[in-house]
Amino acid sequence: MIVLLHNDLDEATRKELLEKLQSWAIQRGVSICGFGTGWGDSVELLPADGATECDYAIEIRSFAGVRAVLTQDEPTYLVAPRSGSRTQVRFRSAAFGNNAVSAIAGPCSVENLDDLLALGADLVAAGATALRGGAYKPRTSPYAFQGLGKLGLEMLATVREQTGLAVVTEVMDTRDVELVSRYADALQIGSRNMMNYSLLREAGAVGVPVLLKRGMSATLGEFLLAAEYLAHAGCEDILLCERGLRHFDPDVRNLLDLSAVPALKERTHLPVLVDPSHGTGASSLVPSMMAAAAAAGADGFLVEVHPCPSRSVSDAGQALTPTEFATAMDTTRAVLDACGRKFNAAQAPTTSN
Repeated sequence: MIVLLHNDLDEATRKELLEKLQSWAIQRGVSICGFGTGWGDSVELLPADGATECDYAIEIRSFAGVRAVLTQDEPTYLVAPRSGSRTQVRFRSAAFGNNAVSAIAGPCSVENLDDLLALGADLVAAGATALRGGAYKPRTSPYAFQGLGKLGLEMLATVREQTGLAVVTEVMDTRDVELVSRYADALQIGSRNMMNYSLLREAGAVGVPVLLKRGMSATLGEFLLAAEYLAHAGCEDILLCERGLRHFDPDVRNLLDLSAVPALKERTHLPVLVDPSHGTGASSLVPSMMAAAAAAGADGFLVEVHPCPSRSVSDAGQALTPTEFATAMDTTRAVLDACGRKFNAAQAPTTSN
């Protein structure tokens, strides 16, 4: 049985809780195997002979400072469904889940500030509330454009300041988590890194919302356990993103699994987003898949938009123009209206003196 503790416990409360657990364990003949992992503190308890873990779980959950109790008899994952409630994740004016829907849009890669500023204004006008753009890029070839790094992060922050759009950008390396989190409102973990458990632990512990993409060959169970790594590390604001699976048909880049949206909602309380750009690889298919994802219950969208897709340094074939994105948003908005939902409204940027 694993007892998970709140990460923000002060040292005095942490010590008091441990002493309480030790006293409780001695009284019941339970063994304490360990305490503290450094990325989501926990205590492991071995029940006394003849007792089941469930005999103790209810009482332990009532202790102040305990986040959850995980037992073999009664699996209680942090990402599992919660009775009658769904989590809503918010950062700036972007909101996802519990009837809130937002669009995250922008180029595959951050290229230059002027284009990004102009695009940001177009995205706000179309109804997006967050800007996506890669400052660090995972590329199959080591000779392909790898991103602008810190300069790209600074450009994203400038656009946020002038447009009010929240910033979502990918982090690829544990060594970059702290830097990227200083600039981003939400960290993105890409498909290739869904099973990079060291990165999941670091990203989950930094205190910033995390958008986790499904691995290109991952089952839903594996996807949810990757999210559990984030939750175990202390992250409570997790967005799951379906982005398509590797398959055999060359006509589309990936097989976009829209059945994952309702299936995940049966198995987790977390918001579920859809990336129709990577899911199809073809810009002409993106608007239809946005609308279909809205009908399936998606809580948000991650869409590639570029001022001039033919000039994009990466993923040009799947990027929409600003005009195409605005049209796609109108169509998706109509579907959401029919389903009794609507896009979250953007807010004007705040200025400081």
